Amino acid sequence: MVVETDGGSRGNPGHAGYGAVVREAGTGRVLAEWAGYLGIASNNVAEYTAVVNGLQAAAELDPGATVEVRADSKLVVEQMSGRWKIKHADLRALAEQARAAFDPARVHYTWVPREQNTAADALANAVMDSHGQIRRSHDRPTAALRAVPGEVGIPWDVPAPASVRGPAHDARPTADGAPATAAGAQVVAGNAQATEELVAARTNAPRMSGTPLPRLGGEPATVVLVRHGVTELTETGRYSGGDTPGPALSAQGRAQAARAAMLVGRVGVDVWTDVPVPTAVVASPMVRAQETGAAVARSLGLPVVSDDRFGECRFGQWDGLTVPEIEAGWPGQVLDWATTADVRPPGGESLRDVGARVARGLRAVAERHQGATVVLAAHTVVIRAAVGLVGRLAPGHWSAVRIPPASLTIVRVWPRPDVDGGLVGDLTVVGCPSELVA
Repeated sequence: MVVETDGGSRGNPGHAGYGAVVREAGTGRVLAEWAGYLGIASNNVAEYTAVVNGLQAAAELDPGATVEVRADSKLVVEQMSGRWKIKHADLRALAEQARAAFDPARVHYTWVPREQNTAADALANAVMDSHGQIRRSHDRPTAALRAVPGEVGIPWDVPAPASVRGPAHDARPTADGAPATAAGAQVVAGNAQATEELVAARTNAPRMSGTPLPRLGGEPATVVLVRHGVTELTETGRYSGGDTPGPALSAQGRAQAARAAMLVGRVGVDVWTDVPVPTAVVASPMVRAQETGAAVARSLGLPVVSDDRFGECRFGQWDGLTVPEIEAGWPGQVLDWATTADVRPPGGESLRDVGARVARGLRAVAERHQGATVVLAAHTVVIRAAVGLVGRLAPGHWSAVRIPPASLTIVRVWPRPDVDGGLVGDLTVVGCPSELVA
């Protein structure tokens, strides 16, 4: 197995967290993801804690395997490899925990640059944001908890067990760490039992995104499609296609993009918890999509990769016009374009044209990111095409799918085409408005 680890501290020492991803060697398939908020700690403590937890996760899967630990901390790699002396007592204790977690004779350590360690880094940042924990196995149901210091975190879709119902706010510790009240002491004392109950409840709870059907052709990529926020043209009901880079987001659109970024940051943490935390961000080259993608990427600590295949439909001579203006110049053609596969605006693209390039783009994403989650900042027609392609809807029906600004749509796509050459995928979420959840 390969164990990817990363830790971070915002302030060093500051609010700290760790992330660890266990993969199957050779295929890269994700087997487990562990992450946790550490409170106030140093970066080195967080890095070592990531190794400890990553090895513990690997031991739960197969204690007889050989393990390569990959980390972007030179200190951890050199010290755990025995080439550098561990001088700090706290780090020595964590190193001993790591050796106890997995047979050291079966473990070796490799340094990797930060850009090759994005999955573990994303997990660490997610829990530093949420102050929570992630325990996710891709062979077993998910158990993910969000915690508030001094309280037991209650997952969104699980009723609180009896042991944690009641005056939860009384459980907040005072400055010296003691519970504020006797009732609070009872809640804190019951945390271990409550956590076990929450794990069991979360494990048995229905998953919001659903379990994909087993299919041939490897693991699917999960694609979180984010429609860009509004622009001045969106606000005035004007067509804005892929013929030109602009316009930029309006003030309202920037606020929408920020809300969408908040919701994307929760994917795999406390909403849609059965999919991996996003580890890549792709965006259409249009300015509005780039700005939306950048907002998401900042929240995840990831770069944005542009892909022309996800640019908005080219509307040709209709670009910048309202529907009444188009209808005045080209009577009946807007409806024909929206409800048939092969009608093109003058100088523009048909729905079939858009679908062909979106299909190529999604298949490339599925091949490159098997078993992972990718965020794609794109446009109405592009997202409708993605929904239509994986849902096997005829292009003439795609326009019936409503995709609000800054909404999230989630699909899974397998890398291998079906016997007809079409995409193999399934729909998870369609057009979830970010302001309802974020």
